[in-house]
Amino acid sequence: MKRRDFIKRSSLASGALLVPSFLQAFDKIGMSIFQGKRLVVIQLTGGNDGLNTVVPFQNDIYYKNRRGIALPPREIIKLNDEVGLHAGLKELKELYDQGYLSVINNVGYPNPDRSHFRSSDIWHTASSSSEYLQTGWFGRYLDNHAERPYQGIEIDDTMSLIMKGEKINGIATKNAKVLYETSRNPYFNELSRHQQDAHLSEHNLGYLYKTFNEAKSSARYIYETSKTFTTKVTYPQNAFGKQLKTVSEFINSGLDTSVYYVSLGGFDTHANQLGQQGRLLKIYAEGIKTFVEDLKANGTLNDTLIFTFSEFGRRLKQNAAGGTDHGAANNIFIIGNKLKKQGIFNAMPDLSDLDANGDIKFNIDFRDLYATMLEKWLQVDSERVLLGNFRPLNIL
Repeated sequence: MKRRDFIKRSSLASGALLVPSFLQAFDKIGMSIFQGKRLVVIQLTGGNDGLNTVVPFQNDIYYKNRRGIALPPREIIKLNDEVGLHAGLKELKELYDQGYLSVINNVGYPNPDRSHFRSSDIWHTASSSSEYLQTGWFGRYLDNHAERPYQGIEIDDTMSLIMKGEKINGIATKNAKVLYETSRNPYFNELSRHQQDAHLSEHNLGYLYKTFNEAKSSARYIYETSKTFTTKVTYPQNAFGKQLKTVSEFINSGLDTSVYYVSLGGFDTHANQLGQQGRLLKIYAEGIKTFVEDLKANGTLNDTLIFTFSEFGRRLKQNAAGGTDHGAANNIFIIGNKLKKQGIFNAMPDLSDLDANGDIKFNIDFRDLYATMLEKWLQVDSERVLLGNFRPLNIL
């Protein structure tokens, strides 16, 4: 049975008469296969050490400041005569060779904050370091350019600030079936019964009631749509691999979702960095390579862009515990097959010119990258989402 026929015969369509009319719009949208662009944002949570990720192996300053954790040239996957990747990123090098990867260096923002929580909030809200916003940039994208909560999905059990808008919040779920079954528990049913017994008009529905019903309808739509596709690709058997597999099945089922958020934690490497970071980068690279191959095999890579960041980089100088402390500017990865400029986008950090804390200086504002993805990929007005005017880069 074709996916479209399955959906028409499922409860997604047949149950429409059992919910208020403002929810029936969910079912109508669910009938068509999404044809737009998708953005997948991945956070390497904890502050990934960019200098041991994209390595300046010909730079003496790098080696003098990292006598215990600097990566020797023989262990680096060389991208050119001066720069290479951590050995754990072998699969990422394959994407680089295929022209699917752009590395952008020295990304950050003025007056950097070195707190994990605060810096993550800054990246999630697209604020300056002196602003405290209550909405995320994905949430504001949904407010301005979406109609349903499921058009933004975080692959987690709880929702981050990035997905919170003023009018619409995205959906957080690791498992569409679990989300759907949870939405059918007696508490939700009691809310619906109360509304019917009280004979409330749609205009008198309270915000809380409407939010519950939007979540319930979104859960049903996500489950009914995504179960029509099961990937044939074998993903790594770890939490990150499972998250990417879920995103793949959401995308390849035709789910009407434009923005996804995924995270991989553990990058706060104050001690014994070499083993911990190497293990995490290998998890990242293997998962991403599998994800890209899955999208490519199903014809959805053309319309999918993957953006990977960390809330800050690490300090140039290693500490006494064989690790690195919180830093500032960092490198980011953009992956897709519609890149205008593949490879190393800009110059590596100038390690002879650090800030007062001994950290890498930024020369690309992260919000310029957000503007790039909004304007050139999702093709929307970035100013309303970012609450400011930022300069898109010539990447896409």
